[in-house]
Amino acid sequence: MRRIVDIGRRIELVPIDPHFHDITIGLYRQQTVDATTGQQSPVFSVHTYSHISGAAERIENVRQAMQTLGGMLKTADGLLYFPCKSAHEAACRRVFLEACKLDLNTDPEPYPLSILDKKSQLTIKVDSMGEGVYRVTAESEGRAAARRISAIAGGLMKLGEMESVETDTKDTVAFPCAQSHDALVGLLLTRAPNVRVVLREEEMDATRGVLTAPSQQM
Repeated sequence: MRRIVDIGRRIELVPIDPHFHDITIGLYRQQTVDATTGQQSPVFSVHTYSHISGAAERIENVRQAMQTLGGMLKTADGLLYFPCKSAHEAACRRVFLEACKLDLNTDPEPYPLSILDKKSQLTIKVDSMGEGVYRVTAESEGRAAARRISAIAGGLMKLGEMESVETDTKDTVAFPCAQSHDALVGLLLTRAPNVRVVLREEEMDATRGVLTAPSQQM
């Protein structure tokens, strides 16, 4: 007799994993009760229905990459969560997708809080101001730099569900949890300059994403 297990609500899907036998990998959101506060908090499960040899190791590989790339923590039973105990669901989806792009032989490292913006050819830096607040800066001044700073700050808000902090230059954003997430911001920063392209690709992937039945994954 088969046992039905509630793995939570699926929030993201990689239909074909090119790094491991084209298996399907999903990211699911669950709720757990905090032993200290007694309050419910979100946790995330990385899951595949595939039972082929090595599938469990591949899932653990993705979990470990998410810990490094997103600054997430892992429970004893393999569930992932952010140290602040907030969901940050949109950001978690991005961490998951980036983790799945890495093959088994890649040792991930956190992304730095700076990038070379290809559009402006400026080095863009994000400074942590504490309490979850981040300020976007560039190596030069001027209207063009200010526009790119504002655009990248807006990209961070869209990708990470961050909030705008009122400034004259529109260069400051913050996490609603009021806690720092440096690794997460470093990852989001790599996509923020091209946020429209990223969101469009995600929409296209969502229309193609169909969870493969367990009987079809050998």
